[in-house]
Amino acid sequence: MVCGERFGQKSIEPLRTDRVNFESQFRPFPLMRNKHSISSAALSWPLVVLLITPAVQAPLSARPSNPPKPIKVWSGVASWYGEEFDGRTTASGQVYDMFAATAAHPWLPFGSLLRVTNPRTGQSQVVRINDRGPFMGDRELDVSFIVASRLGLIESGVARLRIELLKEPQLP
Repeated sequence: MVCGERFGQKSIEPLRTDRVNFESQFRPFPLMRNKHSISSAALSWPLVVLLITPAVQAPLSARPSNPPKPIKVWSGVASWYGEEFDGRTTASGQVYDMFAATAAHPWLPFGSLLRVTNPRTGQSQVVRINDRGPFMGDRELDVSFIVASRLGLIESGVARLRIELLKEPQLP
């Protein structure tokens, strides 16, 4: 005996097999009419993508622009500081983050933007001044750990870099 409720009957009585369409009841996807509807849909979406793609263009802001011209360019010895200072307050009042592109300089205003380039590797990085220092010998710049790793300073600890002043903050 089969419970008739599953097949739309309300009472518990023997299921009459002459009124049940087993093909429609046990089909995995009842809305599918035939096999060809899925395959034609699967084949048509790449065609739609190919037709739409040429019409889509990148926005104007995504196009490459010329880098800003530096206000001043000079060369100086730089070092880096990392984990022992991470989380401490800098001279600007911000918390030092060793994974942020920041640097310390003795006299440049806080918020100044510099492009520092390692001439040996050719790698460059834009940094923002948010601290004072360095306080050792002839060093002119202390960069964060992430900047040092991008410029290849981690192993040597100290290197002569090309320093370009890109922007100074406006005074209030």
